[in-house]
Formats: sequence, C-alpha cells, structure tokens
Amino acid sequence: MNKKFDLLVIGGGSAGVRMSRMAAQRGVSVAVVENAAMGGTCVNVGCVPKKLYSYAAHFADAFEESHGYGWSTQATNFDWPTLKTRRAVEITRLNRAYEGLLDSAGVTTLRGTATFLNSSEVEVISNTGERGVYRAKNIVIATGGWPQVPEISGREHAITSNEIFDIAPFPKRLLVVGGGYIACEFASIFTGLGANVTLAYRGEQVLRGFDGDIRNFVAAEMVKKGVGIRLNTVVQSIARSGSDGERVVTFGDGSRAGFDAVLYATGRHANTATLGLGRAGVATNDDGAVIVNAHFQSSVPSIYALGDVIDRVQLTPVALGEAMALVDQLYGTGKREMSYEFIPTAVFTNPNIGTVGFSESSARERFGKVRIYRSEFRPLLHTLSGSSERCLMKLVVEDKTDRVVGLHMVGANAGEIVQGFAVAMKAGATKSVFDQTIGIHPTSAEEFVTMREPIAAAG
Repeated sequence: MNKKFDLLVIGGGSAGVRMSRMAAQRGVSVAVVENAAMGGTCVNVGCVPKKLYSYAAHFADAFEESHGYGWSTQATNFDWPTLKTRRAVEITRLNRAYEGLLDSAGVTTLRGTATFLNSSEVEVISNTGERGVYRAKNIVIATGGWPQVPEISGREHAITSNEIFDIAPFPKRLLVVGGGYIACEFASIFTGLGANVTLAYRGEQVLRGFDGDIRNFVAAEMVKKGVGIRLNTVVQSIARSGSDGERVVTFGDGSRAGFDAVLYATGRHANTATLGLGRAGVATNDDGAVIVNAHFQSSVPSIYALGDVIDRVQLTPVALGEAMALVDQLYGTGKREMSYEFIPTAVFTNPNIGTVGFSESSARERFGKVRIYRSEFRPLLHTLSGSSERCLMKLVVEDKTDRVVGLHMVGANAGEIVQGFAVAMKAGATKSVFDQTIGIHPTSAEEFVTMREPIAAAG
C-alpha cells in the first residue's frame, strides 16, 4: 500500500490526537499512526488511571476521619483486583472515545509501528505484519516519552509506571525509586491503599524544581501519612530471592532490604529509538528528544514534533496547547502561539500540591526584589477529624510591579483551587487585586486573598 496525505501524525496520544482532529476539521487529509491503545500515556498509564488510583487511596483516610463527625464507618477490606478491573473498563471507554473523535473528523487511523524511510516517506508495519509506505507534505512526530530504568545489576527485577497499574499481587512492601512527581504520587497512592512504602531518592529533597517550602512541607506530610523517605540514597543492585520472588535491594551505603516490588520512577526519555530519525535527517539531543524551533519545526522543514517527545514541559495540557498552536500555524492564521509561562500543575500526593508560576528562588533570580506571603494552618475539616494534616499556601510577588508571579499550595483539592488562580495570574493580577477580592468563607482557598503581611521583605 502506498498512499499520500497532507499530514501524517506519528503517535495517537494527547498531542497526536488533537493535532490530527483539528487539522482534519480544517479540510486537511490526515492519517495518524498508533501501535497501542489510543490516548497515549495520559489515558492509558498516566494522568487518568493515576488520578483514579489517587481517589481510591484517599478512602481509607476518609473512613477514619469520619469518626470525628459521628460516623462509625471504617475500612474493612480493600480489593485490589476490583480497582484494576474498574479502571480498565473506564480506560477502554476512553480509548473508544478517542477513536470515535478521530473517525468523526475523517482521520485515517493506521494501526502499526512507523519508521522513516526518508524525510517524506514513512513505512508502517501493521500489528498483523502488513507493510505500507505513506507520504505526506507535513509529518508530525508525537510519540511521547518512555520510562527509563538505569543500568544497574538486577534492573530486570524492577517495574515502571507502565506496569504498576496492573501489578499482581498487590505489593505489601513497595520500594519507589525517584524523587519527582511520579515517584511521590505513587508513594502516596500505594501507602493509602495499604502498602508499606519506602521512597528512595538520591537528592537532598524530593520534587526538585518545585518551590523549596513546598518540597519540605509535602515531604513532611507524606512521612506523617506513612511514607518512609530515604534521601541521599541510591540503589546499587536488585536481586530476586526465594519462591515468593522477594526483591532484595542493596543500597549505596551497603544496607539491604526486601520488597515485594521495586518501582523505578527516575525519569522518562523521548520515545524515538525505533523511528529511524537518522534516515530522515531529524536532529535529536543526547536523550533522543527531537530538537525543534519556536514553531515546533525540526531540522527537516517538513517534519515537526510536539509533546513529551521534544522534552520541554511534559504535561498533557501543554501537549494539547502545542498541537493547537501548530495547527493554527500550518492551517490557520498563524497567530496562535504557545506560552510556557504560568503553566499550572498539580501533584497528586497526599496531600495534593497545586502550583503556578515561579518558585521563590527562581523569582528572585528573574525579578530581583520579591515579597513572600506564607500561611500554614490546620484545615477546618480536620478540626473534628482528628487528622494532623496541615495546609500550606504561599504567594510570590514581584516588588516592582506588585504582580503575583508565584502561587503554591499543599492541601486538599490544591489542583482545583490553583486552576482558577492561574487564570488571574495569566491576566497579570497584582497583590492589590488579590487583596481587593472577597474570599469565600469558610474555605481554604480564601487564604490566598487574605494574606496581608509578607514574611520576607523584598530583596
């Protein structure tokens, strides 16, 4: 089979589906290549199932905390297979929804693995072994990222975020290696579901790149919830022992411990190894990420790349925004641009993190003089629940303009709260505007508009 399209998209994840669908709606002939379930990492082994598991993990706390409100309900038995089955049903529904969106837009879906033959031709080997060569005026690479396990002895005994959702049996003792948001989220999730979790991280503190106060505060809260955090710790080797498959882990200091499973969450690399980018002349960095310019154009003018495969900001909404900008550039007015400033994000630890804008340290580097507003308190819910969980809220304000350039929160529903404030910050809201805004009482969110005295003078 040999067919030509206006646009060929490699990858059916968030960026690829959005790019394909929006372009097809503008009358462009589009084909998308995908060799796995439609929806990519986010739908299948990322954001969506992780959030579902995070919901599940909070029920144990909710049952316990309800006692302070007069309820006698308690968690008696958690059934891991039921959660896995229910999650799989929902993910299948989403896969079909994505397929339906593409079909209704007139996109041709090619099920198989794509490899470049040259800068304008791609060979697709279908999942049944059939081969086809496809040409396109423009080609978009949207193959996302892939979790990595370092080259240590026994690495084959570790799993990644791709496998953790369906692990069997449920790991009563889980080692999570890594200190980023994926590691911290899974540590919180499996602790909430009843596992004994240890998180090992080679750095001084988890969540590198986040605001310092947020990092320290959420780490302390995670420990209170039962996560064992080992900092400045590296894994030297993993060995499988006994008939039950226990993983015996040797750490850098020579100590050893046994676990039922070892989850590596130490980073993701661009998923480009099998694409044959060299034959197309597409330049990549040392980690395989496609190098693009401000308009997502690679070293080959007719080949573009979006999403995690370009290794800018690895977030689903960012991939969607990049796709919309490129669709407009190629098939619209060309006026839409992708901004990477004030991107809100959430981390589904227990408690949650919500953040947008600059950390305190990065704001001082960027703006010089800043004012810091910080509030730590016990949420109203926990005045009766008996829980010791606390909430942290922080504002970073550029002193010269009074603009709020950083907003950070650790607490229940932090992502939901921060999303609304992100709109205000994108619009350039100042601390004076925050001060003039009436709070909704009693809520945690109102604290962002009632902090009056800075804890740190400008400078």
